[in-house]
Amino acid sequence: MQVVIIEDEKPSARRLNRMLKGLELEVIVMLHSVNDAVEWFKNNEHPELIFLDIQLSDGLSFEIFEKVEIKSAIIFTTAYDEYALKAFKLNSVDYLLKPIDDEELEEAVQKYASNSAKKSPSFISAEDIQKMFQQPSPKEYKKRFTIQVGQHLKIFEVNDICCFYSENKGTYLHTNNDRSYLLDLSLEKLEQDLDPNKFFKISRKFIVNLNAIKDIVSYSNLRLEVKLECFNKHQLIVSRERVKLFKEWLE
Repeated sequence: MQVVIIEDEKPSARRLNRMLKGLELEVIVMLHSVNDAVEWFKNNEHPELIFLDIQLSDGLSFEIFEKVEIKSAIIFTTAYDEYALKAFKLNSVDYLLKPIDDEELEEAVQKYASNSAKKSPSFISAEDIQKMFQQPSPKEYKKRFTIQVGQHLKIFEVNDICCFYSENKGTYLHTNNDRSYLLDLSLEKLEQDLDPNKFFKISRKFIVNLNAIKDIVSYSNLRLEVKLECFNKHQLIVSRERVKLFKEWLE
C-alpha cells in the first residue's frame, strides 16, 4: 500500500515513516507544508492513503483541498485533540494523537484496509475538512415578541421585558411598564430562545432580565431573593440548586 505523509515537524515525519515501514507500507513522499503538498498532488499520482497533520507551517491542511482535488483516504495525525470529535463525525479513517502509539497506528491502518476490502473506503471532501475548522455560527436569540391583544398585535423588544413567569399553567411576559401578557410558550422554550447573557431562569417559575434587577438579598435556606424594578406581583426566589449558577451569571 502506498501512502503519503504530510507533516511539518520533520522528526515526527521521520518517526511516522519508520513506523509505517514496519507495517510494510510504502511511504512514497513526506511533505512538510501546504505549498509542498499542493505542488506534489498536482503533478503526481495520488496514493491510497494520506497521513495528514492538521496544522502545518504555512497554514491549516484543509487549504490543500481548496487548491487540488484529492480522492485519497485520510488518517489525521495531530497534537491537538480539540478537533478529534469533529474529525470522527466526518468520513476520515481515523484520528491519531501525537505522540502516535504503535498499536493505535496499526489499528488505524487495519481499519482502512478492512474498509477498502469491503469496497467502502472512507474518503473526506475538501468541504468536510473546511467544516472542521469553521467556528459555529453564533446562535440567533429572540429580539422581540409579538402578542395578540384583542384585535391588535403588540410588539415587545426584549430590552423592554422585565421578566417572564409561569402562573396557573400559563406563561407571561412582564414589561418594564408593569404590564403582563400571556404567551403561547413554555418557560423551558423561552430559556432556549433568550440570550443567556441577558436572561436567567432563577427557578421553575421565573426568568429575569439582568437589566431589570435592582437588588439581590439573602433569603432563608441559603437562597437569594431578586428584586426587580418593575415586578412586585410575586416574590422572586433563586432556587437553592441554581444559586451558584446565578452568581456566576452575574459576574
